Amino acid sequence: MKSFFGYIRVSTVKQGQQGVSLQEQRDSILRYASRNSFEIISWFEEQETAAKRGRPVFNKMLKLLHQGKAKGVVLHKIDRGARNLKDWADMADLSDAGIEVHFANESIDLHSRGGRLSADIQAVVAADYIRNLREETKKGFYGRIKQGLYPLPAPIGYLDRGKGKPKEPDPMTAPLVQKAFELYGTSRFSFDRLVSELHRLGLRNKHGRMVTRNGLWLILRNPFYIGIIRLSRTGETFPGAHPPLVSKSLFDRVRLIATSKGHTRVQCHDFLFRRLLTCKHCGHTLIGEYQKGHRYYRCHTSGCLTKCVREELVESEILHQLAPLRFDETERTCFRHKLSELKLDWGKQQEEELKTLHLSLGQLRDRLNRLTDAFLDSSIDRATFEQRKMALLLEQKAVEENMANLRADTKPLPDRALEFLELAGSVWLSYQMGITEERRDLLKTVTSNREVDGKNVVVKLSNPFFEVANRPPVTTGDPQRDIPRIWDTLLEKLSKWFAENPTAQFGAARIGDGQDLIPDPPGLCTQA
Repeated sequence: MKSFFGYIRVSTVKQGQQGVSLQEQRDSILRYASRNSFEIISWFEEQETAAKRGRPVFNKMLKLLHQGKAKGVVLHKIDRGARNLKDWADMADLSDAGIEVHFANESIDLHSRGGRLSADIQAVVAADYIRNLREETKKGFYGRIKQGLYPLPAPIGYLDRGKGKPKEPDPMTAPLVQKAFELYGTSRFSFDRLVSELHRLGLRNKHGRMVTRNGLWLILRNPFYIGIIRLSRTGETFPGAHPPLVSKSLFDRVRLIATSKGHTRVQCHDFLFRRLLTCKHCGHTLIGEYQKGHRYYRCHTSGCLTKCVREELVESEILHQLAPLRFDETERTCFRHKLSELKLDWGKQQEEELKTLHLSLGQLRDRLNRLTDAFLDSSIDRATFEQRKMALLLEQKAVEENMANLRADTKPLPDRALEFLELAGSVWLSYQMGITEERRDLLKTVTSNREVDGKNVVVKLSNPFFEVANRPPVTTGDPQRDIPRIWDTLLEKLSKWFAENPTAQFGAARIGDGQDLIPDPPGLCTQA
């Protein structure tokens, strides 16, 4: 009896475990072998699609056949062996090399011209079937995506609700994902420490195991959590129909912190301006050190013009910048009165703001449509299209959040402005009376840039503190007339800033222009 291999295949592991196709193929091959007096000396079973090359079991079988380990191979059908033309060419080469290839369910003789033609036609049909199936699957996939539905498994923090339904927040893990963004957004947690903290709080991945550093990185960088679907393979983005878990402002802050370039060193001394001062010439962080009873901050870049600066000089410049934030009693009375008047008219202004945001939202949608038309007309390439589309979707998400915040109106703008001004007026005194960590937090809130140029210290206040500190002075000698005029202008600027930054917070949540947002994990931080 001739010795043959038997090859059976299904496309997925699920089909192999739950279906009966493999057993049916095996039985059909055994019946064919019995009728033709063949002996099946070895079985090759595979649970993988034949639409693409690289099947390990199939390749192993081909290698053994070329080594003469069997007379040939018996398969159930042509499409069990190959659904792409390259693998079919490999099988045809077997026949050309004198190795027999038989199909239990198809009467095809590969050694005859007619049989080879018939087999080639069936192989082409099988390959075309896969191409058509791929196109139809892709069409359905993108159809769901364009409806705002994510047809792939839900990421951590969401639950699958079946086909045709948007993902829903998981009541168990969604709060923990939100907590991950909030904790990392404080700039106090390194990735390693945040992974441990989230594990302690109970966050687990889909397999019930700890979320790794890489897994946490993917979570914090995934725009799905702000309501935007991004396909990682193609980079395409689409607006999602699922409810977001975090605000765009928090997402932007976390992304800024995660991509900030900074290294860590073991902390030996708790310097007040540790990692707060940078060299204007080289951009590196100044390192704190003790010399002869004084604290200095030194630039360690070779050949840099900035050498070192004493801590007393830095503190003197900071106090000089914070001093203009103080208000006298006349100014306090004035801005409280102005904000009380503003609060009375806030309802009308809120409606006007909503109309403006509605108009902006409509303009953004028009721009998205024009961008899509330009792409379809081949006026721009795909990379440019996706880049501009992502920017417009993020801008649209920010406008939608502003509208939601205005409708919620949990704290009217006049109240937020009053809260801010009370804080700004006490910054100078709070800095002088606070402990080291409190003073550091205050500086990260109030300042956006702290540079050293040679022996000069340059401190820049962040908005809106900069606007308050640089309010015009009283010039006419008549405070009763000048101060109301000055505060009318200032409150107009503050109102605009708060409208553009509806989620800005003061205190524990620091704000600035992002230049100081570098993770500062306990026990692993620089001396500067």
